[in-house]
Amino acid sequence: MIIKYGCLAVIACFASHTLQAQVKVQGEVKHALQLTPAYLVKMTRVTASANDHDGKAHSYSGIAVSEILDSAGVTTGAQLRGKNLAKYMLVKCADGYEVVFSLAELDNNFTDRVVILADSVDGKPLPEGKGPYKLIVPGEKKPARSCFQVTDIIIGAAK
Repeated sequence: MIIKYGCLAVIACFASHTLQAQVKVQGEVKHALQLTPAYLVKMTRVTASANDHDGKAHSYSGIAVSEILDSAGVTTGAQLRGKNLAKYMLVKCADGYEVVFSLAELDNNFTDRVVILADSVDGKPLPEGKGPYKLIVPGEKKPARSCFQVTDIIIGAAK
């Protein structure tokens, strides 16, 4: 379940992270982004429920990846057809872990699932070693693509 709410109530959550906490959005984008707490508070907050690696359900809060991709000018919506269906999003984490998604998996025209870049869990900032940002992929049988300490989002195209 996804719940949208205003950003003013959660500024304190983002403010708890240092200004050096950032995620770079780059690659085949119109506008490369540096996602910092100051940038993210301007975006619409959503929540998503997902199980963690030990099977317990948690409520995560953050920004929908689709909104981030729109802000970067990534190919979405009506433009996501033909050769553009070979485009993907690669997510890199601080420990070297990487996961990949086709852009169609993240596009509201293809799916009802909302993947989020979370900064809080159960109303609290992500714990040290798991944040400041975690990718949350609701509805997957295994949480392997719900990765933590996200540092980069790179858009590319399979050749």
